[in-house]
Amino acid sequence: MMRRSDKYVPVPGEEKNSDININPRSSESIPMKNLHADHVSPLYPGLGPYFSDGCRRVDYVLAYHIQKPSSVRRRSSKFGENNFIRRLRRSLSMRSSRAPLQPKEDPEIAAQEQGTDYHEDDKRFRREEFEENLLETGLELEKDEGCKIPGIGFLKIHAPWNVLCREAEFMKLKMPTKKVYDVKQGSNLVEKVRLFIHKVTAPLHPKVDANRPQTLKSLSHPFSREKQHLFDLSDRDKFFDSKTRSSIVYEVLKRTRCTRAKYSMGITSLLANGVYTSGYPLHDGDIEEVNAEPNDRKLLYQEWASYSVFYKYQPIGLIRKYFGEKVGLYFAWLGVYTQMLIPAAIVGVIVFLYGCATVDDNIPSMEICDPRNNITMCPLCDRACSYWKLVSACGTARASHLFDNPATVFFSIFMALWAVLFMEHWKRRQMRLNYIWDLTGFGEEEEEEHKDHNRAEYEFRVMQKTMRLEHSTPKGEKVKLTCTDRLPAYLTTVVTMGFLIAVTFAIVFGVILYRISIKAALHMSNYPAARSNIRATVKTTAAIINLIIIIILDEIYCTPGWRRVTPTRKWLTTLEVPKTDKSFEERLIFKTFILKFVNAFTPIVYLAFFRGRLVGRPGNYLYVVGSYRMEECAHAGCLMELCIQLCITMLGKQLIQNNLFEIGIPKLKKLLRKRKSDSKQEEELTNSLHRHEKDHLLGPFVGLSPEYMEMIIQFGMVTLFVASFPLAPLFALLNNIIEIRLDAKKFVMQLRRPIAAKAKDIGIWYNLLRGLSKVAVIVNAFVISFTSDFIPRLVYQYMYSPDGTMHGFVNHTLSHFNVSDFQPGTEPLQPMHLKHEVDICRYKDYREPPWSGTPYELSKEFWAILAARLAFVIVFQNMVMLMSDFVDWLIPDIPKDISLQIHKEKILMVELFMKEEQGKRLAARDNHNQDNCTSTSSANQSPPQPRSRPISHANCC
Repeated sequence: MMRRSDKYVPVPGEEKNSDININPRSSESIPMKNLHADHVSPLYPGLGPYFSDGCRRVDYVLAYHIQKPSSVRRRSSKFGENNFIRRLRRSLSMRSSRAPLQPKEDPEIAAQEQGTDYHEDDKRFRREEFEENLLETGLELEKDEGCKIPGIGFLKIHAPWNVLCREAEFMKLKMPTKKVYDVKQGSNLVEKVRLFIHKVTAPLHPKVDANRPQTLKSLSHPFSREKQHLFDLSDRDKFFDSKTRSSIVYEVLKRTRCTRAKYSMGITSLLANGVYTSGYPLHDGDIEEVNAEPNDRKLLYQEWASYSVFYKYQPIGLIRKYFGEKVGLYFAWLGVYTQMLIPAAIVGVIVFLYGCATVDDNIPSMEICDPRNNITMCPLCDRACSYWKLVSACGTARASHLFDNPATVFFSIFMALWAVLFMEHWKRRQMRLNYIWDLTGFGEEEEEEHKDHNRAEYEFRVMQKTMRLEHSTPKGEKVKLTCTDRLPAYLTTVVTMGFLIAVTFAIVFGVILYRISIKAALHMSNYPAARSNIRATVKTTAAIINLIIIIILDEIYCTPGWRRVTPTRKWLTTLEVPKTDKSFEERLIFKTFILKFVNAFTPIVYLAFFRGRLVGRPGNYLYVVGSYRMEECAHAGCLMELCIQLCITMLGKQLIQNNLFEIGIPKLKKLLRKRKSDSKQEEELTNSLHRHEKDHLLGPFVGLSPEYMEMIIQFGMVTLFVASFPLAPLFALLNNIIEIRLDAKKFVMQLRRPIAAKAKDIGIWYNLLRGLSKVAVIVNAFVISFTSDFIPRLVYQYMYSPDGTMHGFVNHTLSHFNVSDFQPGTEPLQPMHLKHEVDICRYKDYREPPWSGTPYELSKEFWAILAARLAFVIVFQNMVMLMSDFVDWLIPDIPKDISLQIHKEKILMVELFMKEEQGKRLAARDNHNQDNCTSTSSANQSPPQPRSRPISHANCC
């Protein structure tokens, strides 16, 4: 077994080529390791992912800029490298590079070009050293600088069999052995139901992996060159698939260093400094060509990335085989989440339909809509607003009942339990995938291997601290960074994050001022149409403004294209000096989540818990920024406005960010490109490009964080305020059905193939989901208790109603105000707006009337309802939490059949090694007996010795 401290074993001499020709200015494809390719007929055309000999497969590609002669650059600067690549990326432009434009020479440009020459030479020297070190590790290289993309050269890398075996043993890759065993299905009720559902939904499964029965599984074991007889090596070309080969090459690249320069540089530093512009493994083949050979990429496009198969399950096994475990787990999680949204969406639609069916039987809304009540309400703003009739709020009251009814309480409890069931279902699904993908022991092994693999920045800071404390630290004591060392970084992080959050709060406060001012302006308008729909206009426009702000801040905070704010998160995380790459990634994700969460939910939290709470009363209103009076809720409560904000935010983010940004804009660009370019010429250019050139024009893979983050925020929308918007699961379901195929198309067609990364879980994203599901219980309890009128209705019905019904509830919620008590300068400008004089107006609050001994003080009904609200929050929260914990305890994390199969695998592995050891002992005994027989025969042929005893040959036959 090879350890990390071992040196590379030199490859045999016949595989090395001493005459390595590295000429960066050459325009030909130069094989840097010649395996006598001239005597081998090419197996595939030159466009495939192979070296020029057509035999050795390209496992990885590094791209770099080619330095041109100065005269050529001056002639073709306008038709430069970046210009051409940009046009190729956009439209695969058909213009020929034979007739470039010739701009006038500029002395400053010439001076810059001389500086560029020196810089390019330095890069070339670094590349030469790095490539020499790669050759020493046993990799085979081939350069291609005569491609159809001007100014770009490619270094194609191939890992021969001995390197693959060595690195597979080094990385402890689990590979399938010859041993195959039957996978017995569980016999309990849950497994029988699962198998029944699997059979019923058979037409929905993709048509992949049809060669091997699902009841058979290969026994896997970490690869070892000493135990090659355990593995099926009959076809060496297929034993290590393309995903494994590229990950092996990438591991070699990460460990190879350039040491001649002042600082040691690995592949990450070389890419960051522009020595190489990009590095990527190749896709398996083409998709849309008619004569394209069958490959995994084409199969993924047909069975996964096509919108015509939106109703089918995802081929998770094939996704994992092609992209690796990390990407496979993301799409498996997204599939489970979307699948679990189906029952939530159905129940949400039922709750909404219940509200529609009972709206005509709702007594409070009927009382509001009854013109015979003739209730005069106090003005909604100072001076500009006048008195108004409660009957004008009839439409809002009826609409509020659709989302504010007793069924929403049940739905909140249901969604809390749904979140727990989703988390438990995912844990079981994840464990099943770990078993199928042979990742059951991966976490412990990786943690053991990488516990001493710290980030370079951390090691540098530790070295600085060691040198500073060299005389005061006892010998043998290990120096590490403490919280005190990181305290300035933590303070900087808190201050910076606080500032960014304060910016979001300030923007939301600006929208509040907009609502207040536009409402007063519309009341003063002379247009009857503007005055008739003031509430609807203010609600809708404010919600749309909030949506635009959310999308803009999302793009600023979390899109790599913004160079000022996005690096702030990385800069803050770098200041904290995390010890490992995993810790760095988790801290970066957490900061991004905080920013996006605050950005998305601040307007919603304001509407749910603050609007209408800090208002005051007529004659003593609360003012902000001078004369801006805080806005009130409608008589039916703020739940309707909360519902509108959630609806517009969810639909807007999905339609604009997903459909418009990811579907609409690319299709529009494609349509414009077709009009401008010659489609036949474009097709000819596309077909003439090699595989590594086509992949170079694709977008780089930037990770899964944006995809996860989008779904986490959506999960928050679905669970946190579901009591106010029961249709949220339905909208999320419809979005995810499109999102899965959209992401699939992006991964298969628009992005370069990512490096296959192993992972046994979704990491910090699971903790964020679990935290959101816990917070959702508390948030929904407060929404039902304080935002809706559910508790006041219950209190009135069982404590104050004379007949035990809801008759009289509206009058009970309205307090009286004497208009003579208005503060000077706040009374309406048009007191006769209702054609009669008003002495008493009503407003929604629980306060004493003006004729009582304590006028306008909070009444005893207010305190009774407040006590009931707080009691409901406590009871609801503890009851739902208890039910959630019970469900969590009831459902085991590991399915019983999987635990049995894991135990069976261990037994089979022990039996396999015992059988191997027994075979070795028998072979050793046979060899020993054969040696004894040989020595006996030689003794019989020698001259007889005196007093020699006869030797028995009974055991030598």
